[in-house]
Amino acid sequence: MAVRFPSSAHVDTFAFDHLPPVEQWPELMFTLPELQYPARLNCANAFLDEMVARGFADKVAIRSANAQWTYAELTHKVNQIAQVLVQDMGLVPGNRVLLRGANNPMMAACILAVWKAGLIAVPTMPLLRAKELSVIINKAQISAALCSSALFEEMKLAQEMAPVLKQMKCFNVDANAAEDFGHSVDGLMQSKSAQYTAVDTDAEDVCLISFTSGTTGMPKGTMHFHRDVLAICDCFPRSTLKAQENDVFIGTPPLAFTFGLGGLLLFPLRFGATAVLLEKLTPENLLKAIDEFQATTCFTAPTFYRQMLPLVKNFSLKSLQKTVSAGEALPAATREAWQAATGLIMIDGIGATEMLHIFISAAGAEARAGATGKAIPGYQACVLDEEGKPAPVGVIGRLAVKGPTGCRYLADERQKNYVFQGWNLTGDAYEMDAEGYFHYRARTDDMIITAGYNVAGPEVEEVLLKHPEVAECAVVGLPDEERGQIVKAFVVLRDSSKAHLGDQPNHALIKELQDFVKNAVAPYKYPRAIEFREALPRTETGKVQRFKLKQV
Repeated sequence: MAVRFPSSAHVDTFAFDHLPPVEQWPELMFTLPELQYPARLNCANAFLDEMVARGFADKVAIRSANAQWTYAELTHKVNQIAQVLVQDMGLVPGNRVLLRGANNPMMAACILAVWKAGLIAVPTMPLLRAKELSVIINKAQISAALCSSALFEEMKLAQEMAPVLKQMKCFNVDANAAEDFGHSVDGLMQSKSAQYTAVDTDAEDVCLISFTSGTTGMPKGTMHFHRDVLAICDCFPRSTLKAQENDVFIGTPPLAFTFGLGGLLLFPLRFGATAVLLEKLTPENLLKAIDEFQATTCFTAPTFYRQMLPLVKNFSLKSLQKTVSAGEALPAATREAWQAATGLIMIDGIGATEMLHIFISAAGAEARAGATGKAIPGYQACVLDEEGKPAPVGVIGRLAVKGPTGCRYLADERQKNYVFQGWNLTGDAYEMDAEGYFHYRARTDDMIITAGYNVAGPEVEEVLLKHPEVAECAVVGLPDEERGQIVKAFVVLRDSSKAHLGDQPNHALIKELQDFVKNAVAPYKYPRAIEFREALPRTETGKVQRFKLKQV
């Protein structure tokens, strides 16, 4: 058990009590002048009150399809929501709050209000189902949730499965259509003061628990401090992206992803820029929105850039200056085609939920075809060989990184696997060239990364095995030009005669199995390909030989 920091503002000490022992933490480095933070720090103040004080009060902070808030307006709304959390919900510093909503201004304001009240934000993706949400709720012992009204039904199912969740309040509730508007966040905040003094948190008070899936399908909670949230803003966007106050940020990753949280909310607020938050974007809609909002900086995954390529000619994109790719490996062909179509050199990057955001990247003339980039200022990276020693140039090994952020899992034995001799091991196989550029080669585990989403094969297998027709199954990721990887399931049926109808695979049963998975877990996890087998390849000890399935 971790020892509570004496200077913590947390009344509820759950987070500190479940930090890994300090000796299992990675080495943390604060080598840059901008990373020298005060001992007392509430990150919401830095994004809101400090920006207002610096003269950004009337500057537009957040825009959406039907809203536009200045920094002063955003600060007032955050202050009102913080009072709802404290006065109406009775929450105290250190309590965890689950946040569930699409990318919109209220979701952003709720996250910031949780921080300002000294609480811990646990953002969750809109696509997650009740079963997945209940695991997160139980693991982080979450007693309160703020949920978009559009997603509330699934939230109620999750509460039934995890009764530790005592109270929930909706936001984005229509005042004219809902009888319970007065009990919603939107209704309750109306009567609150626009003034609220942020809780005087320690710089090392936990403010964010971001969940990521492991190869076993059991989610890992990565814990981050107020200081960490500012550190990611003072590294990649400052040195590589070179963010400015006249930038307009836009993109697709959910705010529940640290890629989206940083790129679409925290980075613009840190620099006095504007964040555009839009829901349910398609490639065509994103291109249209770039022109409509005169966006300068776009964040999305390689898959989305590939899908936008044939449509680029229909839009001007004159405002667009920087396009950031992360979430999965960026194929050299995609980078080249994007530059040919737009004239823009893609900014590739690799980050991790454990590290909070991007730590290897390169922009402009510093970019190299086929390379992710170099360790950005503030971080160090190397490739380790099988013995845990730095590998020579040109040798593939385990990517290791350290900097001002690092892995601290919530009560999880896998902490010992991620941190090695002070380094964070990301689970990626990389090769470094003579110039110090890092080249992605593969994942070192069985995590499937499809269109920027992480999918744990065993989790999908668990669902498939509940179908009455399935006797055995194995799920792997196979290369795919469009999505990077696709989820493919190899299924052994209880009655093998049902695998085919005549000479053709049983497409009706394939669709039934796909729908079965979609209804149980987040839809992006469903197997896009299913192959029926008489048996699965196994070792003498009975373990499935997944590498053989990946060779087909």
